Amino acid sequence: MKRINTKITYLYHSGFTVETDNKLLVFDFYQGNIRPLDKQTYIFVTHGHPDHYNPEIFAWQNKQPDIKYILSFDICDDANIPPENHSIIFISPDKEKQIDDIEVKAYGSTDEGVSFLVRCDGINIFHAGDLNWWCWAEDTSEGKTIAEEWFKAEIAKIKGECIDIAFFPVDPRLEQNYYLGAELFINEIKPRYFIPMHFWDDYKLIAQFKDMMKDSSTQIIAFTHKGQERML
Repeated sequence: MKRINTKITYLYHSGFTVETDNKLLVFDFYQGNIRPLDKQTYIFVTHGHPDHYNPEIFAWQNKQPDIKYILSFDICDDANIPPENHSIIFISPDKEKQIDDIEVKAYGSTDEGVSFLVRCDGINIFHAGDLNWWCWAEDTSEGKTIAEEWFKAEIAKIKGECIDIAFFPVDPRLEQNYYLGAELFINEIKPRYFIPMHFWDDYKLIAQFKDMMKDSSTQIIAFTHKGQERML
């Protein structure tokens, strides 16, 4: 598989940095170490859950005044957001924005907020946020049907997009259903690289998922510790 000259760093949970030739993209920072911001930097937040959104990100602007923030529409009332900050851009599902030379398209979620498709330096990056097939073992049959239909409807909107790198939940709390959303996403969307997230510290589950999908044409990237880097 041809390399795309992109460095991925796993911060924690659903947090990653993506470093291209000219840009540094930060997705859903919750905790972790961010290296010095010496490239043009864009911060993406899919929704306001505290395991995806840490207001600490706004302090980074003190060191890099030209940093830009792309936030889900539902974070706009957060008291931690600096008032009248023109570096902050809000986006709703099914909307597109051109930010410098980056194209950002927001898709929906099956929880709060949005998911992001970002086109940057010739690379298409998808971060799902909390978009997933949330099939909880304790749900009623009706609840499971609603979750399935909702998720599949969102995936149908994304189908046809060319995605190089996808970050997507593989959540151990779903127990035996942990893989449903990820497997369907891979089979329907066929990203070049698939990076599991939202798994806290359950690295064994991620290795298990990678083995389950070993015959897929999509390459599964399984991180094994915080701060780990991979060149793609």
